[in-house]
Amino acid sequence: MIVGIDLGTTNSLVACYTEEGPKIIPNRLGKNLTPSVVSVDEEGTIYVGETAQERMSLYPDTVAMTFKRSMGSERTYTLSGKKYLPEELSSFVLRALKEDAEEYLGQPVTEAVISVPAYFDDQRRKATKRAGELAGLKVERMVSEPTAAAIAYGLYEKQEDTRFLVFDLGGGTFDVSILELFQNILEVRAVAGDNYLGGEDFTRILEKLFLSKVGIDGNNLSAKEQVRLYRCVEEAKRKLNDKSEITISCLLGEEIKEAQIRTKEYEAACEELFTKIRQPVQRSLSDAGLSLRDIDQVVLIGGATRLQICRDFFIRLFRKFPNTSINPDEAVALGAAIQAAMKERRQEVQEMILTDVCSFTLGTEVVMEYGDGVVESGHYSPIIERNTVIPASKTSRFYTARENQEKISIRILQGESRFARNNLYLGELEVEVPKGPKGQEAVDVTYTYDINSLLEVEVKVISTGASRKMIIKGAQNTMTEEEIVKRMEELSYLKIQLRDQEENKLALLKAERMYEESIGDRRMELDFAIRRFEEALRSGDRSQADTERKSLYRVMDED
Repeated sequence: MIVGIDLGTTNSLVACYTEEGPKIIPNRLGKNLTPSVVSVDEEGTIYVGETAQERMSLYPDTVAMTFKRSMGSERTYTLSGKKYLPEELSSFVLRALKEDAEEYLGQPVTEAVISVPAYFDDQRRKATKRAGELAGLKVERMVSEPTAAAIAYGLYEKQEDTRFLVFDLGGGTFDVSILELFQNILEVRAVAGDNYLGGEDFTRILEKLFLSKVGIDGNNLSAKEQVRLYRCVEEAKRKLNDKSEITISCLLGEEIKEAQIRTKEYEAACEELFTKIRQPVQRSLSDAGLSLRDIDQVVLIGGATRLQICRDFFIRLFRKFPNTSINPDEAVALGAAIQAAMKERRQEVQEMILTDVCSFTLGTEVVMEYGDGVVESGHYSPIIERNTVIPASKTSRFYTARENQEKISIRILQGESRFARNNLYLGELEVEVPKGPKGQEAVDVTYTYDINSLLEVEVKVISTGASRKMIIKGAQNTMTEEEIVKRMEELSYLKIQLRDQEENKLALLKAERMYEESIGDRRMELDFAIRRFEEALRSGDRSQADTERKSLYRVMDED
């Protein structure tokens, strides 16, 4: 059976699809939430969830938490003298969820759809897939957390023709996604986020306030005192929701320290975090070409959205009350369960079609030459921009940068930095070019990206016609070589340049003819519409080209 799993920074959940719809599976303690906490004792016994959490107060050096934030990195956690990678710790949580699901369902669970933050790059997704495999789960599909939540709201609650802004503030990560549900098609319009911002940061702000008031340097606290303080502050944070002031008391050393903190005071201290939250919201709206007025519903998910100061901030930011009709802690897991049912081709959910976008820009490294003759290497040239609806294919032309250059290397990168070194390296292709003056030889580099996380890179030498190809598979892709070849053949239509497509050639020819036959204002209107259409064709954006072609025809059809 396939289950849906929300592998969270603070808590994790597992869900399944039943005749009544998606359902959260309770853990062995009868609770829906399993804390994403792992402890290993000196005998090598592994504890997960609340048991591990309780051990934190007694044996803090044997416990790890918030390791999802380091997923895909080389950071290690030392527990009882043994080092563990973040994906290994995550696998312990996933195995516990798997065992709970098998006990509840009375049958083996062999596969899972696992949710990941929308802004997780390929490296982090690969680490998540490895964690699933270490837990004994087949992970063929991952779903972005905001997308999973939108699926839950859109399909589970049958809310048709809705444009969602999904605001996902979990324990350690923050995502914002804009999605549109129209006639059973759920289209992701844009994603943005911060992998290092979440509820944990709001807890740390309150902790700093408390330490400041009692005059203690947090660096001087022992490991046990740090754990004790964190527990006290986390509990106090929840009480702020219905009080204007709270008292935090904590035993530090041999003395109970106490301080009063007002809600307004705490809210002001969190202003820096709110500023960080605004940026991805604004970027996602800009990338989608929308304003807040265009959003029908703002959906809140993630445990941190329960904080009243956060909800007050959301209302001010979005100028509308957010939708929280589904438990914010459970929406992602429910959506993942629906996605699992889609993968099983369950009849109840078969009608939903899901489109996605490229979360990160894909490009290559280039050399830049400035007007004063200065040449600077290491720059990043985007080819497929982030939030491009996929599948997509884009081509860029690059020229030799040195005299008598014999080879051109295309380093395949993923990321948003203008400097190549700051982006994620995916692979490299090299082609030979005839020797000649600098800038004489050129290559066309075509990136074709598919919803199955397939990236095909083709480099073609203009003068000789020689070409090389490379296919990079994403973390969740398990397609065979034959399936990959077949899929790329299906996408070959995307590689035809927009200007060369029949409908675009016809529109341009007709417009040119009408321009020659017109005079005065009519000719100026046609010229403006033609130039806009040609600009859209040059951009390589099919959606924009379609829009401008229709606009050109409207101008041509005017009497």
